Amino acid sequence: MADGRVLRAERVRERRRKDILATSLRVFSEQGYWNTSITDLVRAAGVARGTFYLYFESKSSIFLELLTNLLSTLRGAVSGVDPSHDDSLEEQVVAVVTRVFETLQQNRPLTRIVFREAVGLDAEVDAQLDAFNRELRGYLENTIAIGQAMGWLREEMDRSIMATSVLGAVREAVLVYVVRGKEEVEARKVAEQIVAFSLRGMTA
Repeated sequence: MADGRVLRAERVRERRRKDILATSLRVFSEQGYWNTSITDLVRAAGVARGTFYLYFESKSSIFLELLTNLLSTLRGAVSGVDPSHDDSLEEQVVAVVTRVFETLQQNRPLTRIVFREAVGLDAEVDAQLDAFNRELRGYLENTIAIGQAMGWLREEMDRSIMATSVLGAVREAVLVYVVRGKEEVEARKVAEQIVAFSLRGMTA
C-alpha cells in the first residue's frame, strides 16, 4: 500500500511538472520571455506560488529545461554519415536536415523564443546553444571531409567555411519558414534545396 501511494504521488508530481512546463511555454510564446513574470506563470498554471517553487527555482530554470529537451531531440535527429550506406552522402545529409527542420517546425513556439530572445538570456542557455552549434558544425565538417576523401567534393574547399555556409542557410530557412512563417512547409523540400544549392550552386 505504501509503495502504491508513493508511486501515485510521484506520478502526480511528474504530471504537475509537465503541466507547468507546457503552460509556461504557452505563456512565453504569447507574451515573450522578458515580458513574462513568475506571477503570470503561476496564474496560468493554476498553482500556488509555493507549489511552483517546489518544481522550478526561477523563470530561467523553466526555459532552460524546455531548451534542454528541444536540443536533446535535435541531437537525436543528427546522425553521422556512413560512406558504406546504400544512400548517397547527399541523401544522408538531406535526411538529417529534414529531421532537424521537422523538429523545429513541430516545436514552433519554442523555436521562435530561441531565435528571438534566447541569446544573452542566461549564461547556461548561451553555453547550451553554443555547444549545439559546435556539434552541428563538426558534423558538417566531418561530412565534407568524407566527401573530399571519396572524391565527391573538391579537396581545395575549406571545411570550416563550407560548414558555416550550410549552417547559415539552414538557420535562415528556419528564421523565414518557422520563426516568421505561419504555415507549415515541406521540410524535405527545404532540405533538398539547401543541400543542392550548397553542392552545386544555381548553375544549370
